[in-house]
Amino acid sequence: MTDDEILLSIGDYMLAGWTSLRCTRGIERFPSDFELGMTELFPGQANDFVVQPGDEFVLTIGGDSVVTGYIDRVVPSINANMHEIRVMGRGKCQDILDCAAEWPSGQISSCTALDIATKLAEPFGITVKCDIDGLTIIPQQNILLGETAYEIIERSARFSQLLVYEDRYGDLILTQASDTAMASGVEEGVNLESASVERSMDQRYSDIGCAMSGTNNLMDLNAVNQPIYHALDGNVSRYRPRIIISEAGELGWAVGKQRADWEIARRAGRSEVVRLVVDNWRDVDGNLWEPNRLIDVLIPSLKVSANQGGTIPMRYLIAEVTYHLGLDGTHAELTLMKPQAFRPEPILIQKQFSDVTGPVSQQ
Repeated sequence: MTDDEILLSIGDYMLAGWTSLRCTRGIERFPSDFELGMTELFPGQANDFVVQPGDEFVLTIGGDSVVTGYIDRVVPSINANMHEIRVMGRGKCQDILDCAAEWPSGQISSCTALDIATKLAEPFGITVKCDIDGLTIIPQQNILLGETAYEIIERSARFSQLLVYEDRYGDLILTQASDTAMASGVEEGVNLESASVERSMDQRYSDIGCAMSGTNNLMDLNAVNQPIYHALDGNVSRYRPRIIISEAGELGWAVGKQRADWEIARRAGRSEVVRLVVDNWRDVDGNLWEPNRLIDVLIPSLKVSANQGGTIPMRYLIAEVTYHLGLDGTHAELTLMKPQAFRPEPILIQKQFSDVTGPVSQQ
C-alpha cells in the first residue's frame, strides 16, 4: 500500500486505483458520506466491477478508516473518449437517519439519552458511544408515528446537551465539544493553500430576553415573579434586543434561562467561520484531520491570530473536514468555529406535568 492510498473494501475485495475522491465528515453532518471515481484503464474493465448498491464497505486512506457503511449508488458512464465509474455511499448511521423509529407502545420512560439512542439504534446493528457521565434521566420520550430514529435521538441528545454524529467506524457518537487538540495546526506560508474568514454581526443581539408563555406558568413561580430573563452580549456595540419564547411547564423556566444564555454563546461562536484548504490530509503526527478536534490556526493576512503582531495562533474546533483527490492532487478542506458554537440548544421535552405523570411504558 502506498502512502495515503485510497481503498474501498467490499467483502473480500479491496478496490484501488481511484482517480477522484470527495469524503466529508463533520459534527453537524449525519452520517458521513463519500464519492469516488475511476476511469477505465482498458476496454471491458468495467464489466468486472464488483461494487453493487447496498454493499457494506470500509473506505480507508493510508490504512486508516474514514467511513464505514453501505454503498448508495453506482453510476457508470461512457463517452467517446472514456468509460468512468462513480461510487457514492454513506456511513452505517444512514439507516438511523432514513428509517422510522420503532418501539413497543411508542414511549420510552425513565431513560438517559444514551439509553434511548441505544434502544433505537439496536435494530440497525449500530453501536452507540458516549463519553459523558451523569446524563439526565428523561422521564418520558414519546415516539410519534413516522418520526425517524434520528429525530428522536437528536431531540433526546439536545435535552442532555449532547452532539450527535458518526465516527469513522459507523458508530453513533453522543458527546460534547472536545478539548482534545490535533498534533499540529495550519499556518500561513507553511501548509495553507487558501483561506477565507466570514465575520458577521447580523445574527447577534445585545440583549436576548427569554419569556415564558403558556397556561400553566404557575407550576413554576419563578416564571411569574421574573417573567423575562435577560442574557447580554457585551461585544455587540449598539442596542439590538430580541425576545424568544420558551416552553412552559415543569422545569420550563430553568430551561428558558439556559436557552437565552445558549443563544448568546452560539451566535457569538458562529459569528466567525474560518474555511481553509490545506495541502495534506494529516497533522505532523500522521493523524487524519478529525472532526471535533481543536486546531491552532495562524493567518496574519486575515487577522486570524491571538495577538496584534500576528505571531500567536488562534484555537478553533474542526466542525467539518472534506478529503479531496483530483487532477490537482490531494487537499483537505476544513471548516472551523469556536467551541461555543456547538453547544446544543436546550429544549424542554415534557411541556406539561401531565406528560410526566402518565402511565409508565415498557423500557
